[in-house]
Amino acid sequence: MVEHLWAGWRMPYLSDIHTPTAVPGAATLFESILASGAPDEQTFIVWRGRTCFALLNAYPYTSGHTMVLPNRGVAALEDLTDDEHAELWNAVRLGVGAVKAAYSPEGVNVGMNLGRGAGAGVPDHLHVHIVPRWAGDTNFMTAVADTRVLPEALVVSWRRLVDAWPS
Repeated sequence: MVEHLWAGWRMPYLSDIHTPTAVPGAATLFESILASGAPDEQTFIVWRGRTCFALLNAYPYTSGHTMVLPNRGVAALEDLTDDEHAELWNAVRLGVGAVKAAYSPEGVNVGMNLGRGAGAGVPDHLHVHIVPRWAGDTNFMTAVADTRVLPEALVVSWRRLVDAWPS
């Protein structure tokens, strides 16, 4: 039986995750990230559109776990403007293509959790998850230790997706 799990690369990975502090005028976590003025490589913003943007999930299910969301904090899908709606779903399509190009997954999960009751971790700012998947990618770690083992640092995932995102 294994008594210790050694992942020496995890501490630099964890210490590099930046949770931005609230930015004046930014009501949600994601608005704070967008308004932080920090370089995209630090905030893990992969793509910026006119009304929406995409960024890596700081607590990913797997490498390449991307989120697409409107620039403004909106909790309900029906509260998006027509422009936000169109750009959001176009960006999801582009994001799925980028994830496929960067990771060659066997499948992709695309989904939203709208509201705390649906499992939304940030219920005040809707976001669409794009998660690359492979047969057998859920292992004992998730089931017995509520832990994810990722094979690359977020900055590596960020570079791969930035390079794969259609211009």
